[in-house]
Amino acid sequence: MNKIIASIVFAIILVVGINKITDVIFHVEKPEKSAYQVANVTTTASTTASETNSDDADSENIMALFASVSVEDGSAQFKKCLSCHSIAKNGKNKIGPKLFGVLGRKSGSISDYKYSKAMTAHGKVWTFEEMNGFLTKPKDWIKGTKMSFIGLRSAKDRAAVILYMNENTDNPLPLQ
Repeated sequence: MNKIIASIVFAIILVVGINKITDVIFHVEKPEKSAYQVANVTTTASTTASETNSDDADSENIMALFASVSVEDGSAQFKKCLSCHSIAKNGKNKIGPKLFGVLGRKSGSISDYKYSKAMTAHGKVWTFEEMNGFLTKPKDWIKGTKMSFIGLRSAKDRAAVILYMNENTDNPLPLQ
């Protein structure tokens, strides 16, 4: 019994001793300043504000962006929308309403689609600027919309999609 107790005590002393010796050999001083600094809140806020302002500037110039995009670009970008919307003239409503002829139409106005209360109350006509704002971030543009799409970050992508939607109508809006 004494040998067992002596073995356990010796093992504990050995482990603690090795730990202390390695601390002396591999001593590392704690730095005064952390190596990973988190940027202060004001810098982050100003960066976010400048990104928002540049995005707003892009949204104001949507008409100018039409010259740098094509209907084909819009068709490629619109593929993201096809899982929820149809764009064909005789297309059916899916999860979202059919979008043929959407530009120039009042929001929430298709009679055989059940819109959210927010979309019905919005009641504005879909102009280029209105659609651009909505496609930037739908949930921020119309609070309470049931559209779960996160939005198109690039102003050129939005312009291409809007140009494509303007081609898919019986009465396209003038581009001037």
